[in-house]
Formats: sequence, structure tokens, C-alpha cells
Amino acid sequence: MSAKPHLLIVEDDPVARKNLQHVLERDEEYQVVAASGGQEALDLLAARDFELVLTDLRMEKVDGMQVLAEVKKNHPDTEVIMLTAFASVDSAIEAMKRGAFHYIAKPYKIGEVRAQVANALDKARLKKEIKQLKQEVSARDGVGSIVGKDPRIQQLIRTVAQIAPTDCNVLIIGETGTGKELFARALHQASFRAERRFVAFNCAAFAEQLLVSELFGHEKGSFTGATATKPGLFEAADGGTVFLDEIGDMPTAMQVKLLRVIQEKMVTRVGGTEPIPVDVRIVAATNQDLKLLVEQGRFRSDLFYRLNVVCLEAPPLREHPDDIPLLASHFLQKHTAKQGKDIKEIPREMMEALGAHRFPGNVRELENLMERAVTLSGDKLELADLPDEVRSAAQAPAGDEARRPPTLEERERDYIKQILKQTGGNKTRSAEILGIDRVSLWRKIKKFGLED
Repeated sequence: MSAKPHLLIVEDDPVARKNLQHVLERDEEYQVVAASGGQEALDLLAARDFELVLTDLRMEKVDGMQVLAEVKKNHPDTEVIMLTAFASVDSAIEAMKRGAFHYIAKPYKIGEVRAQVANALDKARLKKEIKQLKQEVSARDGVGSIVGKDPRIQQLIRTVAQIAPTDCNVLIIGETGTGKELFARALHQASFRAERRFVAFNCAAFAEQLLVSELFGHEKGSFTGATATKPGLFEAADGGTVFLDEIGDMPTAMQVKLLRVIQEKMVTRVGGTEPIPVDVRIVAATNQDLKLLVEQGRFRSDLFYRLNVVCLEAPPLREHPDDIPLLASHFLQKHTAKQGKDIKEIPREMMEALGAHRFPGNVRELENLMERAVTLSGDKLELADLPDEVRSAAQAPAGDEARRPPTLEERERDYIKQILKQTGGNKTRSAEILGIDRVSLWRKIKKFGLED
């Protein structure tokens, strides 16, 4: 809250309006704006925030109850004091039911008004402090759901915490199973939208006609089988976050509609004519190269740039294998709690087998393995609780390790090392030869320990 709280006086009597404004401004404690009627008040409320509104009850066209309703709908942290010469028990009760802080009958005493204004502002201040505290707790809980000590994971956690309150659109890229939805949920949980809905939607799971209907909703009778009006997911998530997974699989015609939603913040149901305002944050995810899809004409460049305000890259598990023990222990706790088992540790031979596995399914595969192991186990975990293909990686003879072909990651490291040596350590020239930008090269140099 600012040093001087902002107050809005709504009064159609010019003398009463001027007197009340003079009284509240006299002590220089408040910044006061006055409106001559309900409609002017609604316009002011749409343009700026106020901590407190003092409104007359009986006004032409837009009355005090309508002003109260608008405040409670779109400015829930703002308090309202009703002022009226038509005092009655019924109107007082009705105003309080609708969320008014207090009800003062005219003619009122200046001391009473000042006291109630101070009380209302104290309540508004307290509500704001509680809200900020809840957001801080939500933010900690959100990023706290991301497990990993690898520098890349830690940097992602810091980035999520940094951008969550900004409300910008975010694109998350990464292989299947790397936790893209987990990062999206953390963004939502750490944002001011945390108290509203998080809606996840897989763009690859529906044909185009169903995709439009699911996202935008439809009117009754708009197509065969539409027996009732159905709001879409954007409407359902109003005020919250929409997570669009597999965005690279969205049909081109649907991309145009999504772009319009981002630009205009409106949706139109299938078979409908009236645009419906929606306020959502969009977090999109893909395991595809969207830049390549743009070059191929399969993904709209304007939509790509709208979604790619901030890009998060979820690394595959093979690129941060040191997190496997930490993640495995986390999933052990999660699934023993779900299944009511008391298993405290993972045996060394099982952890070695997990460490030797390549995890093509990434973190999701690791969680599935741990859930399977907990399900099959008795009062403790054993190596036999893992599938054959995972056990075999750890049980392979030592000679097999020497004879195995180099991994793709090892080939990449050796190739980058060779190019750096060839260019005398020139990063710009090396990046050009490798066909990547200089930032990506620097990230790989740090990842493979090639700084020297």
C-alpha cells in the first residue's frame, strides 16, 4: 500500500461530495478522487486501484449497490463504505451481505466517518499483507516441488521464482518426461494466480474440431451431439493459468484462434457470436524444435514469438545424473506414503542399477520405476524389484563397459573439444562451425567441463 492510501468518493450531491472530499484531504493523510455518479466511479475503478470507496447508495442510473458489486467482483481487496440518507435496517443488511465494510447514515458526524475510514484502511492493509504472505508461501511451495541439485535445475528454479509474478507467457521445451508440466505448475503456484485454476491440456490428444470445442466451448445445438451449452477450458481457467502441452502438434487453423485469444483476451464459443472476455496466463510446452517448425511453415512465427516471451529448457535426466539418487529418494517417500508402506532406504545395488540406466523416459521413467519397486516390494526394496533391462545395465561385466560404443553425449563432448582445439579456443568461430549460438556453446562448455 502506498504512503497515502487512495480513496474514491462517489456522491451525486455536489455540496456533500465537496465537503466530504475536503474533510478527508484536510489532514493530508489520503489521496482523494471524487466521482459525481456511479458510472464515473466505474470508469475510474477500471483505470486505477483504490484502497477504499465511499459511495452514496441512492444515485440515478448506476447506484451504490452496483458500485459495490463492481468493486467486489474486480477489486476484492478494496473496502467499501456505504453513505445514504435513506437509512434502513433492510438496506444496511443487504449492503453488508454484499460485502460492504460499513454503513453510515446521513447526516453523519465527521468523526464517525474518519474513524470508519481508518478502520476500513486497516482491514485493507491487513488483507494485503495476508495475501502477500500467502503468495510467498505458495511461491516456496511451487518451486519446492522441483527436486534437483544440478546447477541447471537450480538455475531453472531461480528463473521460475523470478518470472512467476510477471504474468508473461512462457514456453517450456524439453524431451518427454523431463517435468515440463511440473515447471508449469510451479510457475502457477508461485504467481498471483495461485488461488485460481491451473488447467492442463494436451494439444496432441484431440482432433481439430474437438480441440476447438474443448478450448473455446460450444453453444447448444452448434453441432451434432451438442445437447447443452458448454464453457471451454479458457473460460474455466479465467483468472488462472492454461498449460498447453505438445503445442507443436496444434493444427495451423487452431494456431490462428489461439493467437487471437492472446491478442484480444477474448474467446468465442463454437456456434456463438458474442466474444467472452478471459484473463489467463498461457504456459506452453513442446518436445519439438519450434524454430524448425516455423522454418518449415508448420508453426506460425507470430504465435511462436507470442508464446516464447521467456523460454525454459528442462534438461534430460542423462544430463544431470547426479540428481538420480535425490529424485529416487523423493519418489520413494512419495509412493511409500501413498501405499502405506514403511520403507526408508534404497539399497546400494539398486541405486547403482539406476545410476547406470540411460533413462530414455527421463524423470517420469524414474518415478514409474520407483512406484513399481515400491508396489512389488515387501518391507524393503530389492534389486529384483527393478525390470530386467534396468538390472542388466548394472550387472554387465566390466569388459562390456570398455567395449561399449561411446554415448551420444560423449561424442558431443569430444567433437566440441576437437573444434575448440582447432580454432584455438575461439568461441565465436567454434559456435559458427558447430551451427549453434555462442550462448549455447558456452553452456555446453560448462556442462562438459571444457573451460580450460
